[in-house]
Amino acid sequence: MPSAEKTDMKERILQTADRLFYLEGIRAIGVDTIAAEIGISKRTLYNHFPSKDALINAYLERRFVKARPSDKSPVEQILGYFDALERRFAAKDFRGCPFVNAVAELGPRDRAVKKIAAAFKESRRQWFCDLLAELDVKDADALATQLQLLVDGSIALDLVHDNPAMARAAKQAAAALLQGAGVRIAC
Repeated sequence: MPSAEKTDMKERILQTADRLFYLEGIRAIGVDTIAAEIGISKRTLYNHFPSKDALINAYLERRFVKARPSDKSPVEQILGYFDALERRFAAKDFRGCPFVNAVAELGPRDRAVKKIAAAFKESRRQWFCDLLAELDVKDADALATQLQLLVDGSIALDLVHDNPAMARAAKQAAAALLQGAGVRIAC
């Protein structure tokens, strides 16, 4: 069982890597920078993460947070997701989806990164699909994919235009898709 000190150091390394990788880019940040920021040696960092690739994978796995259960209705959860996106877009430190960013930076040939990114995107799409199934939507799978496209499209447009209202536009499109699928949307 790892000691508390070792666990704390590992967490400090992960927190620092998370912040720097997300804000400045994975390729732009080396392990030297992370170690210096924390005030440790590279050797100490490598004692916790044997390579930069291992640290990158740990960073992405740390970002892979599953949607929490909610007492809200499926419609409120789906449309509320876009409200949460709008709030996130408005944050000064928003730099897009860390999974898409990692694949874009490291290339699709980095299979470990691509696998984590694909799993995250599929988990979000499946979350939509499960909520749509609760609503008895006929083709929940296809509609879940369309909702995921709205999410990812709004992220890309916000990055280009620096306009959190892109999430609101995506929410309106999601509501239209839900209505088109026979789901009643409360005004």
